[in-house]
Parts: sequence; C-alpha cells; structure tokens
Amino acid sequence: MLPVRGGDGRKLRVWGLRTTWSTVGDGEFFCPGCGGDRNYRRRTGRRRFTVLGVPLLPRGYVGPVVECQGCRERFDTEVLDHLTTTRFSAMLRDAVHTVALAVLAAGGTASRSALEAAVSAVRAAGFQDCTEEQLESLVAALATDEGRLGLYDDPECCGAALAIELHEALEPLAPHLAGPGRESLLLQGARIALADGPYIPAEREVLATVGTALRLGTDEVARLLSAVRAP
Repeated sequence: MLPVRGGDGRKLRVWGLRTTWSTVGDGEFFCPGCGGDRNYRRRTGRRRFTVLGVPLLPRGYVGPVVECQGCRERFDTEVLDHLTTTRFSAMLRDAVHTVALAVLAAGGTASRSALEAAVSAVRAAGFQDCTEEQLESLVAALATDEGRLGLYDDPECCGAALAIELHEALEPLAPHLAGPGRESLLLQGARIALADGPYIPAEREVLATVGTALRLGTDEVARLLSAVRAP
C-alpha cells in the first residue's frame, strides 16, 4: 500500500491490495512450523484493490493454502503429502505385522523360536498384545484361505495374494522412510526367517518381495540378507 500522513501525523493507507480468506476444508496434518500433528484449515484467498481501506476492484485469487490452527502459519498444499505422526506410526506397525506374517507363512509356524522372534518384532512395532497363538491362527487362516493354499510352492512367485498384501502395506510407506528405515524393515523379516535356521527358498522369495516393495535393489537385498547371521 502507498502510505501518506494525515494531519495528526499518523500514516494513512491510500491504496493497496487486501486478501480476504475463505475456508474450504479442514483436517489434520504434520505442521513443519510446529513440528507435530496439528489441525489445519484449507483456505483460498481473493485479492481486491482498495482505496482508503475500501475494497473496490478484484485482483484475482490466491491459494489454496494450508493454515495451521496452532501457529497460524500458511503452507503450500504439498505439505499435506507428508504423513501425520499418528498415520505414520500406524502404517509402520501394520507393515511389520504383514512382513512377520508373510515370513511365518513361508517358513511355517512349527518353530517356537521363529514365532517368538515374530511376536517380539510385532510387539515392538506397537501391537503390544500380540501372542504366538494369534500369529499361528492368522497364518493358519492364510493357508486355508481360497487361493492361498500352497502359498509359496511356486518358485517363480511369492504367493500372489500375500504378495499383493505386502505391496499394499509397504509401497505407500516406502517414500516416507529413509534408507536405514527401509533396511530395518527387511532385516526384521530376515531375523524371523533365521530364528529357526538358514533361509529356505520360500523365505528368500518373501524377503525379495519385501525388498522390492520397499524400493530396495536386488543387490542391496542380497547384501542385507547375507549380512544377517542365524542366532
């Protein structure tokens, strides 16, 4: 705005631009300014040319932008592409659970050590009430489900149904994990597989699928699996 001074010395705004904001949506997001989950308002603005504070001529639109309800800062809508802390934790927990089930389905549940390793991983991820019996029941249900019998008998594929579940659980999460985080997920599955002895072909096939879904290269997956030692 162009300022001038009135008779009392105060600045008067003769002309300028004013933006009037309207809320078009709301929700929860991870606020970069606050550094945590916050509520937001999705807003669009309308600019007008003003004279002496009176809006006259329209001068286009602004936004949309995301306004944090906490710090009131405004951000580009791309900020909504980032997961909230709550959503990220839930996706990571589900990913670990799915990987554990897939490895157990490939190697069987006869080994108590493999079950114990799976339960430990799943509990650490957030399912603190998980038990060996629950995992055994889920693996049994997978084995008897139509289309999942002989889940890993075909050496050229990681049982189609469970492979799809692995991709659905891991692929949306992968872009939000740094390299060490993606490697850690794969290694958790590897430790479950090795809890009862060396990898069997079906377990390697599952872990290869996990690596692909996590955007890890074939050579990188092979290196990581070789680096883990059976207890």
